[in-house]
Amino acid sequence: MGNSHLHFNTNIGREKPNSIRNKQQACPFCAREELTDIIATEGPMILLKNKFPVLENTFQTVLIETDDCQGEISLYEDEFVEKLIAFGVKLWMEMEESGRYKSVMFFKNHGPLSGGTIAHPHMQIIGLNDIDYKEKMNKEWFHGILIDQQDGVEFSLSTHPKIGFYELNVRMTEKEQIKTFSSYIKKAVTYLMHHFPFQCSSYNLFFYHIDGEILVKIVPRFVTTPIYIGYSIPQVPNNLSWMAKDIRERFFL
Repeated sequence: MGNSHLHFNTNIGREKPNSIRNKQQACPFCAREELTDIIATEGPMILLKNKFPVLENTFQTVLIETDDCQGEISLYEDEFVEKLIAFGVKLWMEMEESGRYKSVMFFKNHGPLSGGTIAHPHMQIIGLNDIDYKEKMNKEWFHGILIDQQDGVEFSLSTHPKIGFYELNVRMTEKEQIKTFSSYIKKAVTYLMHHFPFQCSSYNLFFYHIDGEILVKIVPRFVTTPIYIGYSIPQVPNNLSWMAKDIRERFFL
């Protein structure tokens, strides 16, 4: 077993801007002419080293999605979502295949309850020097009610959610399936942000590369239940079949 905990540098953390909490604070990602340590660009998308690497024994990067500070996946054009996901997956795979890291995380925070600090739309790709996130993975988290399946890509609603309640999954096996993969991601986010029966202002995307498959879990964020915090017991709601049917009828019928 490798190391199981990440160490957070509080000195750096105190310097980190928080434009989600402080609306008056200038957005660092909007000042594009001041960005440094740029690694890759494509159109408005920029990958750069994180200026505030709060996690020790890691290589932290930020993927700025767009120059629109109010942008959000559900509001992007379909073609741009495809380019964004393809760009992110490509960079993530390059870091993973470099062999420099024990594992590489790829994820997105959006909204005040997502755990992020910068409101400007972005993702993060983080190389972990001595932790393998895959050691903690359980494939059961991605089992669920099939909502739709096209071109070998599956879109489902978890029946064994990792944290609990409502978690949407998308699974692909080939990079050539990125168009359908990204389309399902946009539909999932659109449902959570605009059609979800519970008010949702925040979500996370968590990407995983396991046994040759690329998976993403789309998680609406609310205050986390104390039963999960204290006892690590997820809860499963009794209306999953209704929700899967609602998504299917809105987007696929």
